[in-house]
Amino acid sequence: MGRKYQVISADSHLDLAPDRWTPRVPAPWRDRAPRVVKLPNGADGIAYENRPLHRLQYARMGGTPTSPEHKARPTYEGHAGSGSPEERLGEQDQDGVDAEILFTHSTYLSAWRGIREDAGYRALIHAFNEFLVEDYCSYAPDRLIGMGIIPPTSLDDAVAELEYCARAGLKGVAIYRFPSGKSYPSSDDDKFWSRAVEIGMPITSHSSTGTTRFTSEGPVFQYPLNPEGAVGRDPLTIEFFRFCGDAAFAPMQLAFAGVFDRFPDLRIYWAETQAGWLPFALWQIDDHYRRYRQLVEEQWGLEPLERKPSDYLRQQNLWGFLYDGLAVRMRHDTGVDALMWGNDFAHIASDWPNSQRIIDEMFDGVPDAERDAMVAGNAVRFFHLDKE
Repeated sequence: MGRKYQVISADSHLDLAPDRWTPRVPAPWRDRAPRVVKLPNGADGIAYENRPLHRLQYARMGGTPTSPEHKARPTYEGHAGSGSPEERLGEQDQDGVDAEILFTHSTYLSAWRGIREDAGYRALIHAFNEFLVEDYCSYAPDRLIGMGIIPPTSLDDAVAELEYCARAGLKGVAIYRFPSGKSYPSSDDDKFWSRAVEIGMPITSHSSTGTTRFTSEGPVFQYPLNPEGAVGRDPLTIEFFRFCGDAAFAPMQLAFAGVFDRFPDLRIYWAETQAGWLPFALWQIDDHYRRYRQLVEEQWGLEPLERKPSDYLRQQNLWGFLYDGLAVRMRHDTGVDALMWGNDFAHIASDWPNSQRIIDEMFDGVPDAERDAMVAGNAVRFFHLDKE
């Protein structure tokens, strides 16, 4: 039997200096990998190929006090969350956290794409995954639970990296585009979903702005019909998400593409979306679907769903929240088993090292079994942490 978990942050971050992992980049690409540069004011920056110089932001620096942050110079050295695995365990202990699900922010992936060649971009991603496996998470694999990154360069690349992460012992992977790399789900992606379900690899995605939408570039769906004059009035964009934003965008793309019907055991965790918005969105999306489905089926050829949209969102998706008391109060509308708390460490949105106080405040009056599910149990089940 594995470790007994009481508190797991299902949304934490690795914002490490690139030179911690870039030595693993193959020689042909190593000189083009990101590197730390010292700015004139003493702060750290990162130089990327074909990208503007990135200045380290206070939002990435855990432990920076709110009030004097304008006086600080953000650097990797000495800031919480940017040190060794051993230091990270100490920071977890300070916060009363038994383990963290560790994500790499999507802004870094976008910056790495400054290397235009697919082979180079893929090499950077694989080098980082190797670093997670061999240099970082291996120090305490039951507490440092890194999400491997899936490259969006091709479907074959995505499947190959999925299989590597599974063989290497990572407990989950993160996607930031659809597996084929497209802006919409396609039947080709089924190879990836099928393999993930077959090997039992948890699939996650981390939002950058609260939306699950992977990109605003390109089409969002392959419709059988596209009525003349309807360009820009995409029903998935315009009709079904009116009044409730697009925080559930990618899951609904998958639902309308039939992915969840073809793979009923597929569940995806969407980290840092918050969840107080979700009960309202579940209602609105169902209502809009009821109102517009006939129009959309006739004009766009969209096949009807087998279930209500809200059923897919509740039953085959999980949602990560930080400090969101409304999400806790509305938990039964969403589903207790669909919610996972995270502390967002080491970003400034985190309440580290005071997560215990925040948890007690949010879950005041919540039955112990429900609290335990949202702060640990759901993560244990989703990421199979109860298995050796």
